Amino acid sequence: MDTRFKVWGWGLMLGAVIPWAAAAPTDAEIRALLIQASIAAYPGNCPCPYNVARNGSRCGKRSAWNRAGGYAPLCFDSDITDTQVAEYRQKHGLAKARAQ
Repeated sequence: MDTRFKVWGWGLMLGAVIPWAAAAPTDAEIRALLIQASIAAYPGNCPCPYNVARNGSRCGKRSAWNRAGGYAPLCFDSDITDTQVAEYRQKHGLAKARAQ
């Protein structure tokens, strides 16, 4: 079994390791990487409504995602456009995933 690994873009920052022989990432996988990176880059505890605050409660409307101005973290697939996915693929030299 080939034990070589390749780390893709944001995955390096997140410590995500993807097997070298793996197929090109799907749009959904790229969106997940972008969301993870966005949340990791947020300096506070409540980037997204589904995150948990220090006191253990859900962030909900207190999240940065729900507040106008300031940080605008990516929290949901719908926050990421197809153009952003295409730019990520181009920047990292990734082919479009084949339909199965």
